[in-house]
Amino acid sequence: MSVLLEFAMFPTDKSESVSPYVSRILAHIDASPYQYMLTAMGTIVETATIDEALALVKECYQLLEPDCNRVYSTLTFDIRQGHSGRLEGKVKSIDDKIQRKRK
Repeated sequence: MSVLLEFAMFPTDKSESVSPYVSRILAHIDASPYQYMLTAMGTIVETATIDEALALVKECYQLLEPDCNRVYSTLTFDIRQGHSGRLEGKVKSIDDKIQRKRK
């Protein structure tokens, strides 16, 4: 199974820039065993199970909980049985079809 989780999480009760808080989350994801891709609007993580994905979201929230009174999150899942490596594979499939070389 492959679970692609695209999510964004940040406090809404802090200043206009929330990068110090998002950096906490990304450092945690970086230390995890999961492949991920940071984008300008969120982070995409690939896990083997839905339980792993949900546990990671909870861990990220717990990093903000001590000093953030309000946290906003969006989550999108793409769950597929019998596949793995989709984080890079889905992009490569399109690149191959349009003959695009990655920069």
